[in-house]
Amino acid sequence: MSDEEIIALFCDRSERAISETDARYGRYCRSIAFQILGNREDAEECVSDAYLSVWNAIPPRRPAVLAAFLGRLTRQAAIDRWRTRSREKRGGGELPLALDELAEVVGGGKSPETAMLEKELVSGVNRFLDSLPPMERRIFLCRYWYLDSVSDIAEHTGYPAAKVATMLFRMRGKLKKQLMKEGLL
Repeated sequence: MSDEEIIALFCDRSERAISETDARYGRYCRSIAFQILGNREDAEECVSDAYLSVWNAIPPRRPAVLAAFLGRLTRQAAIDRWRTRSREKRGGGELPLALDELAEVVGGGKSPETAMLEKELVSGVNRFLDSLPPMERRIFLCRYWYLDSVSDIAEHTGYPAAKVATMLFRMRGKLKKQLMKEGLL
């Protein structure tokens, strides 16, 4: 079933929309949640939460790219669950390490003073991503969006883990330099 047909089912408030969404994107969403949480049961609950969020959002919203919309909602649900879980216990997973690595560049968990500053920062990161060669962009996104471990990225790209780590270090430096040049840091 196509994305447009699935969105139409959501607009019609058909419960079939959830089963069709799960059939098409369930594995993708579970993968995102599992990479963040490292626990299949929690990942499954996050995917269910994401489906509920989609149900509540469509209509009135009509996402241009359903996969990206689902991925974002799943990722947010998983990060929220991880934050809740980490209040009780610290450690585990790749999220803390990935966030610590980026914290040096974009301020980590500090919230922006205004929504405008946040939008400018997001635009700056997007411009940086657009300037990267495809493989570097893929590595950056695998690490900081999908929260893959360096060893997983190395396995997928065929590069040694040390090269991946070095590439990520250099990309963070380039990102910092570009954001400073644009006055966003």
